[in-house]
Amino acid sequence: MFKKLGAFFAEPPAAEPIKDEAKVASMYNHWRWRIFYSSFIAYVVFHLCRKNMAVALPVMSKELGLSNTELGLLGSTLYVTYGIGKFVNGIIADKSNVRTFLPTALILSAICNICFVLSAVFVTPGHVSFFGLPSATILLWLFAFFWGANGWFQSCGFPPVAKSLSYWFSNSERGTKWAIWSTSHQIGVFASVTLSGLVIGKFGWMGAFYIPAIICIITGLWLYNRLRDKPQSLGLPDIEKYHNEPVKKEEVDEEAHLSYLQIFKKHILCNPIIWMLAFAYIFVYIVRFGTEDWLVKYLVEVKNNSLIVAGSKLSTLALIGAGGAILAGVISDKLCKGNRTPVNIVFLICLAISLYAFAMNPGNTPLLNALDYVLAACIGIFTAGPQMLIGGLCAVESSSKRVASASIGFTGVFGYVGAALSSSGTGFFVDKLGWNGAIHFWIIATIICVVICSILFVFEEKRKKRQIQE
Repeated sequence: MFKKLGAFFAEPPAAEPIKDEAKVASMYNHWRWRIFYSSFIAYVVFHLCRKNMAVALPVMSKELGLSNTELGLLGSTLYVTYGIGKFVNGIIADKSNVRTFLPTALILSAICNICFVLSAVFVTPGHVSFFGLPSATILLWLFAFFWGANGWFQSCGFPPVAKSLSYWFSNSERGTKWAIWSTSHQIGVFASVTLSGLVIGKFGWMGAFYIPAIICIITGLWLYNRLRDKPQSLGLPDIEKYHNEPVKKEEVDEEAHLSYLQIFKKHILCNPIIWMLAFAYIFVYIVRFGTEDWLVKYLVEVKNNSLIVAGSKLSTLALIGAGGAILAGVISDKLCKGNRTPVNIVFLICLAISLYAFAMNPGNTPLLNALDYVLAACIGIFTAGPQMLIGGLCAVESSSKRVASASIGFTGVFGYVGAALSSSGTGFFVDKLGWNGAIHFWIIATIICVVICSILFVFEEKRKKRQIQE
């Protein structure tokens, strides 16, 4: 059984190389587009079973009697398992079949969402005591278990996509394609928030979990038909060879003579740039998940917005924010000639200003309420840029293609340490210091990230000078 399971997920062997150049060109045109849109749709749909919690929080808090701290700890379980899983599954994805690995993870995530809802069906707070423990405590543990398991399977989504983008698109085009693909996150958040808001209004908070789960299961089956692994598995040449973009001789030698473990050690564990990117990613994720997960509750409680209005503002943050990733990619390619760090610094400074302005705006008139939408969009734009660059494109470009998934997974571990800190930390500060404490928590995280990126910029400039002198 285990052998069959291993064979199902194992990376397929290289097929017989296709000699017909016309057929190679035709197949590459077909499969590159198919892999791209399938990966894009996959990551959008993954969010349906992850960000649904953000909209369900206010209703769950009221109906189940959960405090902000308990809700924050519940959210942290997903982020802890997601962070660890992203690293572990990143290493596994480098050696796995994208076609089977990604759809299976999506379906299992959907099953966890269904089990999450069933927990509340079988255990009702205040009605029964289990083993001397209040039923509310048992329910919270069940929620944490299934939401944590969901985090693990959600973590299987990004690594195989990173592998696909690395192998199907060459260096000269990868930045643009990566930036466009990365908007799938914001579109996914928008789709999840919109769907969850509509479903909760009609079916209650439980519908925000089981309806997205059904969509994810159907999409997972469709992805198995759409996806394929590396070009070589179809008999196609390496993308750099096809585009006549020869890899540097040192990289070719490394591919031939170093093992996966040696490349992993050299390009990740002993790479100072990766470590600085990873630490910066902690603070990006504190802000990213602080705003995504808590903004609806903040607007309902502080600015007296209805759930529909609050959800629409979060949707604006996500949907318009998608443009921030593309903007950051284009600016870093065209204006900064591939230097990503200055773009990160500028975006992060603008993010801190946007957070402060959003908190200061009372939003109690039609004009000021409209300003809230603008500021929410700015928060989304200036978060999406560093999110895409720091833990994504920068991490891949600072390592080797053979450990693309692992490099993403490594920075992802640190990112989701930040996510866990964001979830539990925001809940803690709201309970102890009010919502102003949470806003200051996000702003301080942004400032710390600016400092780390500034140190990274100095380090990179010194390294470039040494390389020129050599």
